[in-house]
Amino acid sequence: MTSAATRSLAFATMFNFRDIGGYEGLDGRTVRWQRVYRADSPHRLDGDDEAVFAALGVRTVIDLRRPREVDTYGRIRPADGLEYHNIHLEHQDWNEIPYQPDQGAARYLADRYHDLTEQATAGFVAAIALLAQEQTAPAVVHCMAGKDRTGLVCAMTLSLLGVRDTVIAEDYALSTAGSERLLAWLKTQNGNDHLVPVPFFTCPAEAMQTFLTEFRQRHGSVEGYLRAAGLPADRIEALRANLLT
Repeated sequence: MTSAATRSLAFATMFNFRDIGGYEGLDGRTVRWQRVYRADSPHRLDGDDEAVFAALGVRTVIDLRRPREVDTYGRIRPADGLEYHNIHLEHQDWNEIPYQPDQGAARYLADRYHDLTEQATAGFVAAIALLAQEQTAPAVVHCMAGKDRTGLVCAMTLSLLGVRDTVIAEDYALSTAGSERLLAWLKTQNGNDHLVPVPFFTCPAEAMQTFLTEFRQRHGSVEGYLRAAGLPADRIEALRANLLT
C-alpha cells in the first residue's frame, strides 16, 4: 500500500490533503491517480499554497460542510475553471451526542457514521453523482477535518470502485496525522487549549472497518444503498469508467 508520505501533498494551510488513487479495484483495475483528492477545508489556502493547489488543475470542489460552517469560516476562493458545490450532509450535530470514554472512539465513530448514512442519504447520492461526471475531475472532496463526512464519501466511492474494506479502512486511518496537525494549528490560532472529545480528531481503522461491516449487514452493499436512495445505475458505471484504469 502506498505510504501516507507518498500519497499526501504538503500544504502549509491544509493539513489532511491526499490522493485516493492507486488502490486495486474491480477486475484487478486500479483507481486513477490525480482524479479525486480528499482534504480538510481549503478556505485557508493562501500565498504559496494557492500556487501549489492551482498546479493540480482542480476543476471541482465538493464542500460537505453545513452552510453555517461555510458562512462562519469561508470557502475556497473562486477561480477561473473551478466549480464549487456545497453539498451539505445533513445530520445531527455531534456536540449533542456526548462521547462516553468507556465506549471507545471506534464505536462512537461507527455509530455516528451510521447516523450520517441514515440522515444524509440525499447528500451522499448528490456527491457521488457529481464525482461520476468525467468533466468533474480532478475533484477535491472536503469537510472541516477531512476525516468523517469526507471519509464516508470517499469510502463509498472506493467501495463502488471495488476497493476492499480493509484497504478503505487503512486509507481512512491515514487522516490520523493530518487531524493531529490540524488540531495543533487550531489550538495555536485560537488559543484554545481545552479538551476536545477524542473522536473529533481521531480516526482508527477499526472505526471504518466496523462501520463498513455493519453497513453491509444493514444495507447489503454500498451500491445497493445508493441505488435504493436514487443513484442511477448508469452513474455508478460512469464512476467506474472514469476513475478506474
